[in-house]
Amino acid sequence: MNPKIVSLEELAVICSRLKSEGKTIAHCHGCFDLLHLGHIKHFEAAKKAADVVVVTLTPDRFVNKGPGRPVFNEILRMESIAALEAVSYVALNKWETAIETLKLIKPTFYVKGQDYKKSEDDITGNINKEEEAVKSVGGQLYFTEEIQFSSSKLINAHFSPLNDSVQEYLSGLKKKHNADSIINEIEKLKNLKVLVIGDTIIDEYHTCRPLGKSSKSPTISTMFLKGESYAGGVLAIANHLDQFAGKVDLVTCLGKQNPQQEIIEQKLSKNINKKFFLRNDGPTPTKRRYLDTYLNLKLFEVTFMNDTYLANDLEKEVITHLEKTLKNVDLVLVADFGHGFITPGIIKFLEGSGKYLSVNAQTNSNNYGFNYITKYNRVDYVSIDEKELRLPFGDNYGKLENLIEKLHAITHAGKIQITLGQQGSILYEKGKFYTAPAFASSVKDSVGAGDAVLSVTSLCAFSNTPPEVLPFIGNCVGALAVEIIGNEHPVYKKDLIKFISHFLK
Repeated sequence: MNPKIVSLEELAVICSRLKSEGKTIAHCHGCFDLLHLGHIKHFEAAKKAADVVVVTLTPDRFVNKGPGRPVFNEILRMESIAALEAVSYVALNKWETAIETLKLIKPTFYVKGQDYKKSEDDITGNINKEEEAVKSVGGQLYFTEEIQFSSSKLINAHFSPLNDSVQEYLSGLKKKHNADSIINEIEKLKNLKVLVIGDTIIDEYHTCRPLGKSSKSPTISTMFLKGESYAGGVLAIANHLDQFAGKVDLVTCLGKQNPQQEIIEQKLSKNINKKFFLRNDGPTPTKRRYLDTYLNLKLFEVTFMNDTYLANDLEKEVITHLEKTLKNVDLVLVADFGHGFITPGIIKFLEGSGKYLSVNAQTNSNNYGFNYITKYNRVDYVSIDEKELRLPFGDNYGKLENLIEKLHAITHAGKIQITLGQQGSILYEKGKFYTAPAFASSVKDSVGAGDAVLSVTSLCAFSNTPPEVLPFIGNCVGALAVEIIGNEHPVYKKDLIKFISHFLK
């Protein structure tokens, strides 16, 4: 490896020594995926401003500029930059931004391109925080005025990992909508007030190392390594909504036998107005998954729950609370996982409330065949997957469009989105169908991806986002969601905006 490439800790020591020798240090930071002339000119301009130029790179795991990015992995990107005469040292960053890095290496100048001069144009919102960080260690922000190119534009044009059909779709979309117009649709959602009601699920991930088969039985023995708990179900949906809507009210039910409230309070956004009801006859629904550490594959799952409907008196308490709360919201999102909280009485009340209703009735391993979307008779927006569409009609091979029209006739939903996994999604609106391909290039964990799509597209549906744009936004959300393990965090609005901005260049 090139001797210019050092660890972040080594770079901090080097920078400290250089400064003690009276040298000035220019620090450049970025992704630098596809090194081009603009980057070279940027580094050369930094060299004119200081004695030594050091560069830190965004790690692969934090690059969210679109499917297949980065095109060049972090090793190749470091080696490319280290080969440049103007650059003295290169290191891989540990964090998503340069904030902590600036405090560590304490440069004289933090060097950015002229496109960062207007901080309001920085879609990540990090440039102001990074300026504060460099000033806190005695440095200053410095802008270069060199020729500019866009790595994303060059990659999209010449190195795109997308197949021809996806590129053709994007070409057609860009004839009507650009990144700014689609981002404006997302920004419109920030004024919405939404109530989300549904089943709480605690997702536990227990990572194990398989050891082998017992000599006396067919049992597979494993070694426990670590355990993580995440807020799933309606909790994850509420966290997604909190990124995009202006106000989020959450109504859900916990179980007295094991409330899991400490975990919930820790994982749930503090901005969410929450109302927890408590059932005495069971635990808070918990799904414990055992994973093989090598490939992160699920070995098996154990579920703790009572999925019978709520008792009548508790159901009445929920409806009384809803009567008061619905007055102050724009729309209601129903996350029906079939685990007992969304009762027929609650459905009837919501359908008669006159509020805009967005609904997902999920089919999962715990309710397979017993939680159909067809139990709803008056909704405005439905987002389910293909299997959840086919099961109620007992039709595994029928034409999707025909089944969607059947569902429309039953639910009276003005908009219906069906997610199709690797095939993308299809949206029904006013008798027309709109399709969008999938954009995910890799899948770390598909659990909760549909919930993320439901969350954002429900807001879009209420906001009357153009029908050709809604499934595009939904599939971008899905591509980001499958990179998240177990609802560890929501799909961040800044990441979605960044994804779309770079994707459509």
